[in-house]
Amino acid sequence: MGSSAVKSATVRRVLSGELCVGCGLCAGISSGSITMTPEPPGYARPRQVAPIPRPVEAKIAAACPGATVAPWPGGARVHPYWGPWRSIHTGAAKSPAVRFEGSSGGAISALLIHALSTGRVDRVLHVGPDPADPTRNATVISRTAEEILARAGSRYAASSPLESIRDVLAEPGRTAFVGKPCDISALRNLAQLEPSISEKIPLMISFFCGGIPSFAGVERILAALDVKRADVTEFRFRGRGWPGNCTAVTPTGVAEMSYAESWGGHLSKEVQFRCKICPDAVGGVADIACADAWYGDDDGYPSFDEQEGRSLIICRTPAGESLLKSAVGASELDVEPLEVGEIERMQPSQARRKRVIFSRTAALPVSLQPQPKMAGLRIVEAARRASFGEAVRNFLGTLRRTLRGTRSRL
Repeated sequence: MGSSAVKSATVRRVLSGELCVGCGLCAGISSGSITMTPEPPGYARPRQVAPIPRPVEAKIAAACPGATVAPWPGGARVHPYWGPWRSIHTGAAKSPAVRFEGSSGGAISALLIHALSTGRVDRVLHVGPDPADPTRNATVISRTAEEILARAGSRYAASSPLESIRDVLAEPGRTAFVGKPCDISALRNLAQLEPSISEKIPLMISFFCGGIPSFAGVERILAALDVKRADVTEFRFRGRGWPGNCTAVTPTGVAEMSYAESWGGHLSKEVQFRCKICPDAVGGVADIACADAWYGDDDGYPSFDEQEGRSLIICRTPAGESLLKSAVGASELDVEPLEVGEIERMQPSQARRKRVIFSRTAALPVSLQPQPKMAGLRIVEAARRASFGEAVRNFLGTLRRTLRGTRSRL
């Protein structure tokens, strides 16, 4: 191997520390030298098949979200849990079909349809069901409202939307990108090194993320539903209502499971370790981040009773705010302003997780394990809001599981 081409030390370090999110960025910029492959129990992981040039390795080190998480922009309006914001709203798509098909209130789908119809972008790079296996994900390009709706809804399984990023950047015109917060982080970091990316992809939309389950989560659901994966012709994790049921369609019928059972009883049990130390699960470097604007029950917990969907919409950049104002002006969305302090009632689990990230990551160097660079994400400020008991439990729990090699059970 010549001195100008190397094995990726970043990929090796990220994999050894279970820090990979499976975004596909390293594969996407390595010209085939790194490929994404499924690994037990069902995560997408990079495999290097040929040496890469040193400049490519430097880009991977700077952009990979398992190595370096993109910092939040500074400013007066930055919340330690919810990140930077210019305006915050709750709302829903005015189209009943869009509101019904999408997750929560269909805000992301409505914004994408508006961006396409007004010529802000020519296409959307996002994730949808794999036509060959609807329980799995595929990276897709949508150019019409019909394609956006056909692929609407959450996809709680592994995806690598940046694996094809070079092909997308080579296309003429402009692209909107929808991805997990870690996907957006990777793309923002890469755009710092390649400024033309921001011109080619002028709109990046994300969502609050509870973590990426392995494919084993889907297998658990199918087993509980007594459905064979080979028989599934359509699989939706949720949507078609709020929150909507997890639904498996086969030639002989439809099997359903509530969102509370599918996520709480199965999918959440299979979330990868990197997600459990995520310092930005709220899409802090996206132009717009959306989430479920859950209503609280009498005990202050989100209610998963079926009702008309409602989205939380956080505009973080001028581009995001401009898109939302345009969509509202075109009667694509109905929105109401929201105070930042109200978000915790809608998303208490995200607040709890952000409070303990400092404690969890502090355990990694003690056990001689690597951790991503996480500067500029208000981790210490969030940690000050944790109770002493929360901090100690999460530090010791992470340390114990890391030493035992069971960190995925955190």
